[in-house]
Amino acid sequence: MAGKQRKLGMQSVLNGIERVGNKLPDPFMLFVILAGVVIVLSWVISLFNVTFTLPGEDEVLAIKSLISAEGLQYILTSMLDNFVGFTPLGIVLAMMLGIGLADKVGLLETGIKSTILKAPKSLVTYAVVFTGILGNIASDAAFVIIPPLAAMVFYNIGRHPLAGLAAGFAGVGSGFTANLMVTGTDALLSGISTEAIRTVNPDLYVTPVDNWYFMVACVFILTFVGGFVTEKIVEPRLGKYEGGAAKEVKGTTSLEMKGLRNAVIAGLAYFALIVTVILIPNSPLTNEDGGIIPSPFLSGIVPLILFLFILVGTIYGVTVKKIKSSKDIASYMGNAMKDMSGFIVLVFAAAQFISYFEWTNMGAWIAISGANMLESLGLTGITVILGFVLLTTLLNLFIFSGSAQWALEAPIFIPMFYFLGYSPAFVQAAYRIADSSTNVITPMNPYLIIVLGFMKEYDKKAGIGTLIALMLPYSIFFLITFTILLLIFFFFGIPFGPGVSVYV
Repeated sequence: MAGKQRKLGMQSVLNGIERVGNKLPDPFMLFVILAGVVIVLSWVISLFNVTFTLPGEDEVLAIKSLISAEGLQYILTSMLDNFVGFTPLGIVLAMMLGIGLADKVGLLETGIKSTILKAPKSLVTYAVVFTGILGNIASDAAFVIIPPLAAMVFYNIGRHPLAGLAAGFAGVGSGFTANLMVTGTDALLSGISTEAIRTVNPDLYVTPVDNWYFMVACVFILTFVGGFVTEKIVEPRLGKYEGGAAKEVKGTTSLEMKGLRNAVIAGLAYFALIVTVILIPNSPLTNEDGGIIPSPFLSGIVPLILFLFILVGTIYGVTVKKIKSSKDIASYMGNAMKDMSGFIVLVFAAAQFISYFEWTNMGAWIAISGANMLESLGLTGITVILGFVLLTTLLNLFIFSGSAQWALEAPIFIPMFYFLGYSPAFVQAAYRIADSSTNVITPMNPYLIIVLGFMKEYDKKAGIGTLIALMLPYSIFFLITFTILLLIFFFFGIPFGPGVSVYV
């Protein structure tokens, strides 16, 4: 009875969040209002002559007012650059050229019907979360690929598509830092950590594999937790899907199976070609040392995935006779772009809000002020680590970029914790779990509005409140799970990576 009451209580809270959130203006107007709030706040804070210094820097920064001559000039001269230079815009539109082609010719639907539909349904949820977590090898491209495909998978096996979308988004976003492989994120964060620790000990450094053991463990535990949240909390709350956004599922024809076979062969040949190019000496896709972390291969992963989808989509379309000339390819891509019109309008407002927030220095000021507050409390032991995790979780609501936030926090916390005896790699691991957990609910995540666009394909009434209520259980459970794993590694002395312990 108590368990049922707790479940009903949680559902009531989530329903309340959804109701309140959906009373907010349309997402486009919401970002316009938020941009206006940043403009006013920047002016108010600047009246108090607030200044601060970035860790390791001598330059004194101030909160810049957008209600000033300089601010007005920035608003007018940066507006088009903010929009055109908004990184997710290019990624999404480029990816949708390829994915849209594959979708319009029917390849994705045929692939789903012939594979996942035949898989044990009990494993589908966990497969989606697992794929989402591993998807960060493709960096931000995973936000565009996995959630909509997961929604399609769930729809085609008779489950609520938004549950699939949520599971995929949770894996990609809240599980972003975990992986079975060493990724570009490991290299980027370890480089920042090394620079920070060398300010107090030039002999110490952090390598890309220093958190590997911990992140591998996180993959499997988070897969189970993500599947549990989906099936026990998210999907029951959604109920039975009554919409009709997707097509009725029919069996595959022999021609469709032939098209799928040809597309798979073409895809495998493409992969073989990429691997061959990577393995040749002095490959243009590897770095100077012959590795791929970092490398042009990882930097160019979006175009490579785009070409893959165009190739397999074209091969499939030609085989099933949906593509009869090059004009058909352009036509299908054009139709896919029409579906993105609402997203493009939304991005215009979102890009201005995020750019204003960064230009005023408000994000950096919030991060540093929070860090100084935690340091002033004078806590020691595991409590200060847990306080650091909580602070980083909150700061991630204001600064989405993991590398940018770590560049602000690392020079403060790594030296501070070093003098308490903690390894910089351990501090980095604590940062990573906090940074990932709230990725799916922070308004500073530019991909939040993209996922909202995908949601509207299945629920026209979906709003920001719907999405946040959908994803909040994942953020909470992932953060708790991450933290428990961190404590297990801490108290049992399990190495976080090869030769890496909690203490220096």
